[in-house]
Amino acid sequence: MLEIGSVIDGKYKILNKIGQGGMSTVYLAMNERANKQWAIKEIRKCDTEEFEITVKSIKNETEMLKNLSHPNLPSIVDIIDYEGSILIVMDYVEGNTLHMAVTEYGPQSQEYVIEWAKQLCNVLGYLHSQNPPIIYRDLKPANIMLKPDGTIVLIDFGTARRYKVENIEDTTCLGTRGYAAPEQFGGYGQTDERTDIYCLGSTMYHLLTGKNPSEPPFEMYPIRYWNESFSQGLEKIILKCTQLDPEKRYQNCAEVLYDLEHYFELDNTYRRAEKIKVACFGALMFMSLVTGVGSFMVKSNAKEQTDESFESYIDYAEKSDEVMDKEEAYLSAINLEPSKADAYISLLDKVYMEDGVFSAEEAASIRQCLITSKNKSSYEELLQEDEEGYALFAYRLGIDYFYSYEGTGNKQQAAYWFKKAQNGLLNDAQTERAKRLGSISSYYVNLGAMDKTGDSQASYGKYWKDLVAVCDGNIAKIDNKTTALIIYKEMASQIAANAEKFKADDVSIDEMEMQLLNIEKHVKSDIKNGDSKNTDMETQLLQELETNIAKARQVLTLIENQ
Repeated sequence: MLEIGSVIDGKYKILNKIGQGGMSTVYLAMNERANKQWAIKEIRKCDTEEFEITVKSIKNETEMLKNLSHPNLPSIVDIIDYEGSILIVMDYVEGNTLHMAVTEYGPQSQEYVIEWAKQLCNVLGYLHSQNPPIIYRDLKPANIMLKPDGTIVLIDFGTARRYKVENIEDTTCLGTRGYAAPEQFGGYGQTDERTDIYCLGSTMYHLLTGKNPSEPPFEMYPIRYWNESFSQGLEKIILKCTQLDPEKRYQNCAEVLYDLEHYFELDNTYRRAEKIKVACFGALMFMSLVTGVGSFMVKSNAKEQTDESFESYIDYAEKSDEVMDKEEAYLSAINLEPSKADAYISLLDKVYMEDGVFSAEEAASIRQCLITSKNKSSYEELLQEDEEGYALFAYRLGIDYFYSYEGTGNKQQAAYWFKKAQNGLLNDAQTERAKRLGSISSYYVNLGAMDKTGDSQASYGKYWKDLVAVCDGNIAKIDNKTTALIIYKEMASQIAANAEKFKADDVSIDEMEMQLLNIEKHVKSDIKNGDSKNTDMETQLLQELETNIAKARQVLTLIENQ
């Protein structure tokens, strides 16, 4: 065992012991030169088969973690062969495991568990986005550290593996029974990202109910069996996560995260209330159409209409000056014809993006539309019957999430919708843009992350190529002017923010300046072409774009003069 006060490798001073396992001890150490605390795990060597397995697990964990960078993952910085032991130097994570939290304090609050689950979706999604994907396989409360600020850290990668396309099933059956999915124990195919989703559901179940699925009765009941105050929506999410058949589970972490962010919308009471609202609104609209006395008919000049038609709602929305009237009309049109994509796309473009920000409330409204049922099918299922229209809707929704969600963008949700858009029915330019933006989404996890030597782990050269490809072509004609301006504004912003990093990855100053000139050319020919007056939103975006271009040029000049 290491002595308290001793100095390892000339720099790590052992402060105290903070953990003890079967073959390992964990110490808190201080690198006095860097004035930073680290955790050191000591694995004592022995001539046993168990030790050989442990060493293999350590090497596996080290190999995976050393090339990863994520706020919910620890970093391994050193491995030392020291006097009959193997020492692993890693981030010191202050806090306790969620297993300790549920053991000492019992079932955790629904709000806390949902917040932790969202963080787990993000880190698991990051692992699954690696090439090849990393499947964690042993998610459970004991492997999740909770820091004092509420951030969780996923630890212990000894059972993780990289997904291999050619494998039929795993060569080694690893995981913790009760939490682990059926496929982890052979005979059900290879583990993949849906395996981690099963473990996530098991973990949420344990944290909410206090019932350890690896202990008797070795069965997970619906969470409301234990506590009826739990959300029905959250219960549905956990049940879907823990389906025995992987095909019946969520297929990726983005889907789980989306439902966790809107779990209350899956409650039966909420859905009934929303259906009543829609029905009442439809009835009122029908009466006003028949009697001709409602303001809707007055404003839309549609008094001659005698029936509730899709076209009349669309026509009213197009003519109305009030945003709320537009929204109500488009929602009514969707309620009448949920299989027609026009109303969904117009709702996004002409209502929710009218101010340039796609808010959480607006995203929730779209989500509610999609999960509403008609003739035992959800609106989304009915919309999918129009494959081309659904692809365009998914593409537009991906654009809004990527650039405009809450003013900053939600890249994970964008990637989810861009993937749905790639069914081969968009035009070539839109298909390529969806592919590129989906790829760029994964960069946002790595961009700016630093490895142990202080170098960026992301390829800014590849990032640049994808940005250039996204800006290619007449976007205003292919999509619309607003989308074009948003994309151009983002490109100018990225040049201003990352010009030095682009240059360090062999992107020349001339190349960056050429892109700014290309943007100005497209703005002049495609947007300020005099064919039509720009909307207030387009005028605002033009001003913001000009500001971003000026900032980008200022940065480029500074770099060139260095």
